Amino acid sequence: MKVKPESEITSFLQDYATPLGVKIVEVDFKQGKNPSLTIFIDKDGGVDLDTCELFHNAILEPIDTLDPTFGEAYTLNVSSRGIDWAFKTDEDFLSHIGKRVEVKLAQSIRGKKFYDGELISYDKKSVTLKVDKKTTFTIELKNLVKMNEYIDFE
Repeated sequence: MKVKPESEITSFLQDYATPLGVKIVEVDFKQGKNPSLTIFIDKDGGVDLDTCELFHNAILEPIDTLDPTFGEAYTLNVSSRGIDWAFKTDEDFLSHIGKRVEVKLAQSIRGKKFYDGELISYDKKSVTLKVDKKTTFTIELKNLVKMNEYIDFE
């Protein structure tokens, strides 16, 4: 199934997001038996079910005029990125400098593939992570499987 580019869908929907204080952070289309278009959103203070429903209702009719799937049927979903969303954009990385993050690596460093620590820097090619008072190391982005905000369950 042919689908319009994420940038075109995002640009179109932004006019409906802005008045609601919502930011579109990702657009994902899943093909298969039950195709679906999921719009991931964020906003200051976080996203709750009411926010998802409000935005879904705001875009339900207008998105048909955009026709993102060129007339093919799909299910429209609106969701938050979730508690453990992976950093994907420069903004994601830069907004977490100085904060605690979790990292999953493709290739181990010092015998480990999982770390948590303070994100010290980001430069589009690598990140620097401080894992304790004495240990800081730089990780090339190509070695990152996933980086997300640290989740403290205590």
